[in-house]
Amino acid sequence: MDSVNQKPRLATVWLGGCSGCHMSFLDLDERLIEIAPLVEVKASPLTDYKDFPEVDITLVEGAVANRDHLEHIQTVRRRTRILVSFGDCAVTGNVSGMRNAFTIPECLDRAYRENSAVVVGIPEGNAVVPALLNHVRPVHEVVEVDYHLPGCPPDADAIYRLLTDLLNGKQPASDGRRFG
Repeated sequence: MDSVNQKPRLATVWLGGCSGCHMSFLDLDERLIEIAPLVEVKASPLTDYKDFPEVDITLVEGAVANRDHLEHIQTVRRRTRILVSFGDCAVTGNVSGMRNAFTIPECLDRAYRENSAVVVGIPEGNAVVPALLNHVRPVHEVVEVDYHLPGCPPDADAIYRLLTDLLNGKQPASDGRRFG
């Protein structure tokens, strides 16, 4: 999108969520074959990138729940021309945000100390569990978001419409998808 001959650079990011939005993205099925030659995929949970690249469009799944997420989304925003909150966790905090009703020690006690059959070691610092933020936040509370695509997960048709509108230089429908 930087030049006439260059394909738009696309990335997807997975923060604090279940990967359902990425599964819905894969539900584009044969439409992925239609989109593939139109974009250059630069980063996704399936690629091994060390440093987030400069891209034109990023779809962000999941809420901002820990320091790693916070640092990553800030880098993603700086290096992305159009940022889309992708799914209810990214848009509202959704299931990830349910942690907000409890303190971090309560969450760690319940998840790690009370359930020793699940995890043998208790996390120390950042060794096992990234440092949790006091509250889980939707993406737009941390960085500027250009478009919101709600749904748990958003259906493949909605993803397709938003992505093809962006790739065709059109303003995507924003009814219920854009917050001030």
